[in-house]
Amino acid sequence: MTTPYQQQSQAPVPPQSPPQSPPQGPPQAAPPMPPQAPHQTAPHQTNPYQAAPHHHAPHHSAPHHHTQPPQPQPHQPHQQMPSGPPSQPYAGVGPYTSPIPVRRTSLGNALASEWTKIKSVRSTIWTLSVMVALVIGIGLLVAATTADSDYDTVPTTLPGFFGTLLGQLCVVTLGVLVITSEYSTGMIRTTLTACPQRSRVLTAKALVFFTLSFTITTVALVLVAYASMGMHSGPAVAEPTGDQILGATVGAGLYVSLLGLLSLAVGAILRHSAGAITTMLGVVLLPSILPAFLMMSDSLRDLGSKMLEYSSPQSLASLFQIDDGLNNGWPQLSVLAGITAAAMVAAYALLEKRDV
Repeated sequence: MTTPYQQQSQAPVPPQSPPQSPPQGPPQAAPPMPPQAPHQTAPHQTNPYQAAPHHHAPHHSAPHHHTQPPQPQPHQPHQQMPSGPPSQPYAGVGPYTSPIPVRRTSLGNALASEWTKIKSVRSTIWTLSVMVALVIGIGLLVAATTADSDYDTVPTTLPGFFGTLLGQLCVVTLGVLVITSEYSTGMIRTTLTACPQRSRVLTAKALVFFTLSFTITTVALVLVAYASMGMHSGPAVAEPTGDQILGATVGAGLYVSLLGLLSLAVGAILRHSAGAITTMLGVVLLPSILPAFLMMSDSLRDLGSKMLEYSSPQSLASLFQIDDGLNNGWPQLSVLAGITAAAMVAAYALLEKRDV
């Protein structure tokens, strides 16, 4: 007979599951540390990726979840926004507006540019200085070495004629160099880029050069004329008339300046310094040399006489009215003006047509 206590002890025991042991594998490694920008971590900040040592948790504990710390951001330079209105609007907003005031150019701007160039080039200063020295120096030398009796039939403005014969060659040379020097150095491309209106460039060059040469030549002739008139005066001296003074000063200065303007036109056509200077020397000298050979033939004598009349030395002699048989020189001046105008028209046409 079993006791109740024995029956209780003999009661069947329900099967129990064996206790789960903790995992025996190696501890889970921490994820690799991402690259950090240099000098971004402060020296006092601890590395968040250095984790505490692992402890085997009991079977009922929750698994560990590794949270990734925030990534350090690279240093961005501080961009300061402009305080004033933007000089260039954003794309798609409107057209570009320059912060510099822009205005349309005119002939006055081209004249200022050419005046700056012609006064800053050494060839201009030297050429004009030699011309002034020839006109004034030779004129005063002739006036000082002549007597009052030498001016009984010729005006006292005659000494300026001898200096002008040589001084005109300087103006011819300068007229060629005013434009051909830019072709030889390649600066003509810069000039025409700054001023695409080519006719405006040539007009500015012609106006500046003509004004400068006319002013300097006329002033030099006026000094010689009045100096010679002061040296030679008396009852035996033929006093010059107003027409003679005008021809010996303004007329001669205008003739020499037109020769220089013709040289500028020839330089614009040929675009070569040596070729243009040689051509102009032929224009000045050949009409004085060829008539001597043409007059040897009866059929060419009239042509030789007309060529000699309109040559440069004879035209200047007419303007100074050296001989009573000569005219006052204004017909020769008109012919030279017509030839110069035709050459300038050709220069304008070729400048617009040809490439630089």
